[in-house]
Amino acid sequence: MDFQVVVLAGGTSRDLAPLVSRELPKALLPVAERPVLSYVLDLLEDSNLKDIIVVVEEEDPEVTTRIGSWVSSAYADRLNVEVGVGTAGALRSVAPHLNANDILVVSGDLVTDVPPGAVAATHRRHDAVVTALLCAAPVSGPSETGVSSGKDKAKKPGRYNIVGLDSTRQFLLHVASGSEVEKDIRVQKGMIRAVGQMEIRVDLMDAHLYAFKRVVLQEVLEQRSAFESIQRDVLPYLVRSQLRSEVLGTGAHQEEDGWHSKTSAENILTWMSQHLSSSFSGFQEHLPGSNNPIAVPRTHKCCAYIASKSKYCVRLNSIQAFSDINRDLIGDASHISGYSFSAQNNIIHPSAKHGVKTTIGQNCMIAEGSQLGDKCNVKRSVVGRHCRIGSNVKILNSVVMNHASIEDGCTVQGSVICSNVQLQEGCVLRDCQVGAGYVVSAGSEHRGESLAKK
Repeated sequence: MDFQVVVLAGGTSRDLAPLVSRELPKALLPVAERPVLSYVLDLLEDSNLKDIIVVVEEEDPEVTTRIGSWVSSAYADRLNVEVGVGTAGALRSVAPHLNANDILVVSGDLVTDVPPGAVAATHRRHDAVVTALLCAAPVSGPSETGVSSGKDKAKKPGRYNIVGLDSTRQFLLHVASGSEVEKDIRVQKGMIRAVGQMEIRVDLMDAHLYAFKRVVLQEVLEQRSAFESIQRDVLPYLVRSQLRSEVLGTGAHQEEDGWHSKTSAENILTWMSQHLSSSFSGFQEHLPGSNNPIAVPRTHKCCAYIASKSKYCVRLNSIQAFSDINRDLIGDASHISGYSFSAQNNIIHPSAKHGVKTTIGQNCMIAEGSQLGDKCNVKRSVVGRHCRIGSNVKILNSVVMNHASIEDGCTVQGSVICSNVQLQEGCVLRDCQVGAGYVVSAGSEHRGESLAKK
């Protein structure tokens, strides 16, 4: 498809502490016992997109080396992957090295079964400067810092975005991220005049997979030195400037005309719904069978590809998401992980062992070399490689990473246990995260805590 691909791999994200570290950067976090970055790389490979630059957003050279070494060993004969370093504005660091007509930029923490080729085809069909993948906003458990326990049945959507689409749902007319919707919102009057109808959606997630025209992306990054984020800076800028002559080399800056308010997102949506029927559409001139005149000339087009609700699309950008994705990929979204399930609808490695009267429920994974004692109960959980689990241990809705030790009588519910952790006899953890190598003392009880070495 003559697309170059840039994968933004992240580094040691603070939002994922204490799960990530120099030894285990975000890109290598295990999701169903595979590094999360592998899901994006496999997806690109399946779409025959094999010319890839992986940018590690981290100053620490050890992090870059670890990710580079893993990529080299896993994909040496499969992909043409170059691993580079970039901190703030990571995409800017590799922009001068891009030479294809079109560029795909994707976050390395995206886990999805949406084919990138579908986004690329939409981009080419409309001759757009940018095309963004939008997916149904995922629901998450009630805690942003822990994992919902078995009793927490209620689900709630994440913080929403405001997305404005034309009547065909192909052109992107307005974007505001969830962090902005309670702030001042500016909507262009020119956009209102140009469109007869604008559909406002608050149920869509920016999946951080974009197709760009290379020359436009390079020009924006060069001229807008303060831009650091595609979602927060580049995409909103391109969407806002669709009705101006500011992009594509003209250099003439025009002030936006707009409506400005300090009201809530709900009031903004009410105002827009009352004012979006005032004119004919200038966004229909490229659509088949349209006889509408052009109300306002556009310099470029920004498009959206909206994934079907049946598709899986989640970013690993929080501890809650890490836990949700691990459970999903050994549950309803198991087709993405590629594992084969047993007759009991779980995954138990042939080398794993368990004692008498131990129950391993549906949608569980017990990885290579792990051992469980007698009378254990494991439900909707992932247990990593070479773990040692004692007797009378309960593990519910949790993720246990490699080489962890859980002694007799422990209860682990709605928690993440990192590698080489030791839970001494009889301790109880609910909705906790335990950093690598930490020792939880015998008989202690913890709820909603983050435990890590100083």
